[in-house]
Amino acid sequence: KTTVRVWNETVSNLTLMALGSSAPEILLSVIEVCGHGFTAGDLGPSTIVGSAAFNMFVIIALCVYVVPDGEIRKIKHLRVFFVTAAWSIFAYTWLYLILSVISPGVVEVWEGLLTFFFFPICVVFAWVADRRLLFYKYVYKKYRAGKQRGMIIEHEGEGPPSKADIEMDGKV
Repeated sequence: KTTVRVWNETVSNLTLMALGSSAPEILLSVIEVCGHGFTAGDLGPSTIVGSAAFNMFVIIALCVYVVPDGEIRKIKHLRVFFVTAAWSIFAYTWLYLILSVISPGVVEVWEGLLTFFFFPICVVFAWVADRRLLFYKYVYKKYRAGKQRGMIIEHEGEGPPSKADIEMDGKV
């Protein structure tokens, strides 16, 4: 049996999570704007910003809370985490700028288009981080055999390489 991955895990997680968590409120806002002659109504941008804040804080808090006591979970792809965290901070800063500083109370077409194009750029940056296409090849890596047959587990940035940087069954 041969398994072929079609999607990159990082790209699929980012795009499908964004689609699943944000599509309803974006669609609601688009319907409202089209129905009111392209002016924001009661829902408007606050719906999308509020939903993003909910996704950012509440869902992450629940994910942390449901981990059983005594069990440790680690971030699988630390590089991707830092890229998406930086883009999240940038996104909130950008939304504040376009809603309160650049054109208060009005979202101009160029702001909307630029905001729309930030997402594919974010996905590309995360993909680059996941594929280690920049300076990541210089990060120290340590490999060990997993408990399942044929699985190799990689650890990054845990110190300088020793004489042997391959660990098998807990022995170097």
